[in-house]
Amino acid sequence: MRIKLISDLHGAVEHLRREAVDCDALMVLGDLINVIDYLNMDGILVDVFGRQPVAEAAALRARGRYAEARAAIRRGATDVGEIQGRYMELARAQYEVVFDALPDGTYLTYGNVDLPDLLRTFLRPGVRFLDGESVDLDGELFGLVGGGIRTPMDVPGEVGQDAFTAKLKAMGRVDVVCTHAPPRIPWLVYDVLGRRFEPASTGLLTYIREHRPRRAYHGHVHQPLVGRTRVGPTEIINVGHFRATGRAFVHDTERKEGSRGPDRGHA
Repeated sequence: MRIKLISDLHGAVEHLRREAVDCDALMVLGDLINVIDYLNMDGILVDVFGRQPVAEAAALRARGRYAEARAAIRRGATDVGEIQGRYMELARAQYEVVFDALPDGTYLTYGNVDLPDLLRTFLRPGVRFLDGESVDLDGELFGLVGGGIRTPMDVPGEVGQDAFTAKLKAMGRVDVVCTHAPPRIPWLVYDVLGRRFEPASTGLLTYIREHRPRRAYHGHVHQPLVGRTRVGPTEIINVGHFRATGRAFVHDTERKEGSRGPDRGHA
């Protein structure tokens, strides 16, 4: 069975339609919408707050000055309700476009820039949301855990370390673990262009060491120092910044004797 995995889509539906044509199942590991593209300085935040405040906030965030970044981006916001309404309107419009491009046989979870509650309203039969849950595909058990690791920015798509670990435990042992957040391994989480270490899960690293899945797929780090490594028998792979590359990572299942075949599931 040919499964394609993508992460950090950030609204790039032109690539999505092409990549989704020749796969049996598609897995989306979060960050479906484009909140901010730091290279092009576009996205929802720029549309809502303007380019200059967002650029200032991005520079502060890159230096780990999260509280100042929050203050910078909100400095010119006079009507909080209007700002929130505009943000939700733009996010809703992007989710509509993305979900229209998702094929049946899609399994997805959310990333740190996503709005999980809003995202769920767009689910339909054939597009299934998983978070701390697993699905059998051609005899291999895939587990998905959503969310980025909590930062002082405190956005809806972030969760605390303990909450993230609890979802891994609730999921149990799987053959392939798929997350938005990476395990906390320095060379996997360092972004070479942003020149910073991205937030990562300590619980995921423990999970990999204990359960020894065949593969561990993740996203979130757009330009990693290292895109893949091993911990014991587990190969850990960053499936890539899909908005930038337009390419999915291909996983071919290793069908097990006595397996019950693919389970596409429904939302």
